[in-house]
Amino acid sequence: MIQVGDTLPATTLMEYSEVEGEGCSIGPNPVDVAKATAGKTIALFALPGAFTPTCSAKHVPGYVESAEAFKAAGVDEIWCVSVNDAFVMGAWARDQKTGTKVRMLGDGDATFTKATGLTLDLTGKGLGLRSNRYSMLVKDGKVATLNVEAAGKFEVSDAGTLLAQAKA
Repeated sequence: MIQVGDTLPATTLMEYSEVEGEGCSIGPNPVDVAKATAGKTIALFALPGAFTPTCSAKHVPGYVESAEAFKAAGVDEIWCVSVNDAFVMGAWARDQKTGTKVRMLGDGDATFTKATGLTLDLTGKGLGLRSNRYSMLVKDGKVATLNVEAAGKFEVSDAGTLLAQAKA
């Protein structure tokens, strides 16, 4: 399992873009984790899946509501990572009204999740391999803090916990 001080895995996540922009087309666009985190402070939180009850009611809204406080604490971007494809993450972003506050990144084949060692096997429940619920503060591609939830809990991966760590 990834630890504090480790570099994030050199993988690619996918982000759905609804607007054509500099170097990105409408639809899924690759996000090279190493390049996207270089020289930045990222508040990254990961969830078992898009549209799950706790994640939709508490997790994502907490980060959206705290976006300005994260910026004031020196965080450049907030990332939400889930083992879903970019289309699902884009739909969830619209549903949660994340706008430019939280980047909703898909890890469709769980490459990032497997590389971090933070997997949750829900195959017995028909959900396949998912991500544990966790949060981390990433500075220049390295894990500065890591908060991994116990199964079925929502206590340490919330926006408030990570925001306090960003301010410290």
